[in-house]
Amino acid sequence: MSIDKEELQKQIIAKIKTIYDPEIPVDIYELGLIYDIDVNDEGNVHIVMTLTSPNCPSAEQIPQEVEEKTKKVEGVKDVKVQLTFDPPWDKDMMSEEAQLELGFL
Repeated sequence: MSIDKEELQKQIIAKIKTIYDPEIPVDIYELGLIYDIDVNDEGNVHIVMTLTSPNCPSAEQIPQEVEEKTKKVEGVKDVKVQLTFDPPWDKDMMSEEAQLELGFL
């Protein structure tokens, strides 16, 4: 059984877009906190993400929520969320939509 990795990735992104940083009214995908979503042939997903700051109050909650919501996507077998601060997040990583929403543009 082969999986459509591109379609699976789109569904994962849609799920991730339902997760918000509690301090910023923009979803974490548009904020640029998701650096990479890798789906392999077996449906295992590896997500590399960051937080707005290393001492973010939601440091444990957000990655856990990413893992839980990604696991709910049909076709996903396993999820590994890797947290990194390299490169450190900055507001230029936000999508244009997020920057407009927050008044940066």
